[in-house]
Amino acid sequence: MEWSWKIECHVCFGDPALLLLSSYLAGLQCSSSHVPQSAIPRFHNPLWNILTGKAFNNTYLFYGAYRAGPEQSSAYSIRLAYLLAPMACLLLSFCGTLRRMVQGLPQQPLLGRGYRAPLSAKVFSSWDFCIRVWEAATIKKHEISNELKVELEEGRRLELAQQQTQAQKACYLLTYLRTNVLIALLVAGAISTIFWATKYSQDNKEESLFLVLQYLPPGVISLVNFLGPQLFTVLIQLENFPPSTEVNLTLIWCVVLKLASLGIFSFSLGQTVLCVGRNKTSCESYGYNACEYQCWENSVGEELYKLIIFNFLLTVVFAFFVSLPRRLLVERFSGWFWTWLDREEFLVPKNVLDIVAAQTVTWMGLFYCPLLPLLNSVFLFLTFYIKKYTLLRNSRASPRLFRASSSTFFFQLVLLLGLLLAAVPLAYVISSTHSSWDCGLFTNYSAPWQVVPELVTLRLSIPGQRALHYLSSHAFSFPLLILLSLILTVCISQSRANARAIQGLRKQLVWHVQEKWHLVDDLSRLLQELGQEPESPHSLRPRSFCPGFPCPGSPGPKTPRLGQPTRQSASSPRGPGASVPVSRFHFPSRTEL
Repeated sequence: MEWSWKIECHVCFGDPALLLLSSYLAGLQCSSSHVPQSAIPRFHNPLWNILTGKAFNNTYLFYGAYRAGPEQSSAYSIRLAYLLAPMACLLLSFCGTLRRMVQGLPQQPLLGRGYRAPLSAKVFSSWDFCIRVWEAATIKKHEISNELKVELEEGRRLELAQQQTQAQKACYLLTYLRTNVLIALLVAGAISTIFWATKYSQDNKEESLFLVLQYLPPGVISLVNFLGPQLFTVLIQLENFPPSTEVNLTLIWCVVLKLASLGIFSFSLGQTVLCVGRNKTSCESYGYNACEYQCWENSVGEELYKLIIFNFLLTVVFAFFVSLPRRLLVERFSGWFWTWLDREEFLVPKNVLDIVAAQTVTWMGLFYCPLLPLLNSVFLFLTFYIKKYTLLRNSRASPRLFRASSSTFFFQLVLLLGLLLAAVPLAYVISSTHSSWDCGLFTNYSAPWQVVPELVTLRLSIPGQRALHYLSSHAFSFPLLILLSLILTVCISQSRANARAIQGLRKQLVWHVQEKWHLVDDLSRLLQELGQEPESPHSLRPRSFCPGFPCPGSPGPKTPRLGQPTRQSASSPRGPGASVPVSRFHFPSRTEL
């Protein structure tokens, strides 16, 4: 939530502020009349116009309201600003997300893949002594209890897995593949439903149920994303997988469903509006379906606007019309049904994925709906407090443990995949799609990117044009590729050298601990032979030489050697000729080091 809010603030104050400032600097002209939308019935209800986005067609919220005259020799270009602002926002979001992802990576070489914290360390160091509220203490106790239960269950299942035969392992693998195939079929059916719902909504705009069809794609997407995880959880729990495998598998398929639903929605809009992958007879004259979409950028922006609006309205409805009445009924009545129903289970991964999906939709609409980040930032702010109220008042803690600390990298990776999902269609639209003839800034261009070569020719000097041409040629690309390959090779070599150094330091730590234990054993034996017996056999042993229990390299319980006296009495007399045994202290030489 925090990182998504930071991204929204940067995008909100970057893209819209730049475009609004550009509109005043460049003398931008807004269209004085509505963009003609023939074959679409007109509704005079202001509420429906706001919900569908029709009320904002002439505002800076959508692409069609931005207009400008022909390019001149002035120093500023509104077209170039409108084109580069979304690309700059996506680039900054990519760099910030990538930087946040790699912050957790240095811990992996240090800990190792098979590293597991000992249970004793979790028992003695898990409690938060800053807790002063009884409810927080109860939640913390449940968290520690669940953590220990999961660790013990994982250890038991690991021992059982090591004792399995080859036939049992093959049976487990077939069960795993069967579950994934069934879930993949469900995902395929879900995205097919979204595709046909979007196509039906766009092809039947003249029907009397136009208002219902407007929100058919967002409704189907929300329904699929609500029912899909429930079915995934049921199928995975039937196979009796380990807890970690169950949580990870469910989370991965939920991510696939979220991103695939948005991707197929974008493809369906492209097929309907831009005739992508179908017969292009209706797009031959203009490069897009001009018969039904005179300003197709506005139509795409309206669909993304409706997605954001519907998701926020769904959050409000579920919080105050589903979760709240459910909690009141459970508290008011008693019985087996209300005990089974109980309060709503608050799932952290589901809520995080909803925020990631909303952020992906915002990135997808940067070109068609420039002020969409501002709208989504307001909705995100309100969603935080609505979710907080739902969590504290109407929900119960999930019995399944979710390790947020170890899943931060995963959710950042999902956010990065959402960014790529939004960037690919935008790159295609900017480079290869004809703009609308009736609205927008690029009415006279075959593609929005054509404004860049024109501005380079008009406003850049001859030496600058030659330098830019050289930077875009193969003579510069191949040396740059070779240089990047060398840098990548050096980074990989340095990473491997660091891994070897870490392994060497681990071995050195174990060696030092073993040497200390040998010194303690020699000193204990020497004191016993001199007649100065310690009070207890373990009094000379330090409790720990390193943090954590047990200490690496520490010996286990020892058995007495054959022929060696167990303990020498302090009262036994020594002969006058008894020689003092020589100490077995051994200092390693330089060759051994």
